[in-house]
Amino acid sequence: MARTPAELVGANPGSSFEITMDGRPVTALPGQSVAAALWSAGILAWRTTRNTGRPRGAFCGIGQCYDCLATINGEPNRRACLVPARPGDAITTQEGHGHARLSV
Repeated sequence: MARTPAELVGANPGSSFEITMDGRPVTALPGQSVAAALWSAGILAWRTTRNTGRPRGAFCGIGQCYDCLATINGEPNRRACLVPARPGDAITTQEGHGHARLSV
């Protein structure tokens, strides 16, 4: 009999809720980080690098590498692996350093 990981550990995460990634609805569970919710939805990248525009997402998953930086609710450079997902959160792809509107 196949069981889910949540069933195996006896977790009861509660009711799911919705966040968005670039306007696309994504289902999240209480206790999930933004990165975990995006991974669960099959979204593996949510920012691009400064110089070459290469896609990046979570790498270490513990907040040390900064590859998971995302713009969350309009605030750039948030570490998606450390930010708990909240109902209604709006995540947008972060381009480069995340401060494009602050042009020099």
